Amino acid sequence: MDSATRQALLGVTTATLTTVLLKKGVRFCHIAGARPLVPGNFTRIVGPAFTLRFTPTREDLATVESWSSPRSTRAAIEDMPAGCVAVGDAMGNTAAGIFGDILCARMAVRGVAGLVTDGMVRDGQGVIGTGLPVYCQGYVAPASVAALNFVGWNETIGCGGVTVVPGDIVVADGDGAVVIPAAMVDAVTEAAVEQERLEGWIMREVGKGLALPGLYPANAETKARYEADKAAGRA
Repeated sequence: MDSATRQALLGVTTATLTTVLLKKGVRFCHIAGARPLVPGNFTRIVGPAFTLRFTPTREDLATVESWSSPRSTRAAIEDMPAGCVAVGDAMGNTAAGIFGDILCARMAVRGVAGLVTDGMVRDGQGVIGTGLPVYCQGYVAPASVAALNFVGWNETIGCGGVTVVPGDIVVADGDGAVVIPAAMVDAVTEAAVEQERLEGWIMREVGKGLALPGLYPANAETKARYEADKAAGRA
């Protein structure tokens, strides 16, 4: 993703992106359960997906010793490039946290843009203290191996009802996290920026007292007024 696209997406809400993707035929793009760890935090992050996959715990595999394995969350973090968004498929499990404060601190140091998961984290106060933006279901005390088995990274996953392919673009803000298929990023970004501009103009029209029918969604007459205002620099 080039810097211009990233900068453009930083100015687009996830609500707008879900609407644009819906118009383009993509209905399942919003990761269920991924909410800001700090309620009311509307900081927006953008980056390519770096995926992490967990399976249900199995006692001979999900052990404390597995944390030192070459195939571990620790090893995966060292493979994360700066600017990526880590997306963890925890199958919606709320019985254990996939990451804690030390792992999130390491991600922050490596320049990871944020962590998105349909599961939980642990060490809630410590994770918040790392400054790493986290979108999840909340925080809980038990470690990952109490309920989950980490099996790999940078492979296609399902997270919160959404298929995520490594390199897809993830945008997350106070309304949650949205996945944009990599092949659609340019078209979606262009349409989303224009929709934000149109809706900003519509909001000003609402502020003037105009009624919604014909204004939102915009009919032909409204679109013509919008285009005229845009050409004149008023939109």
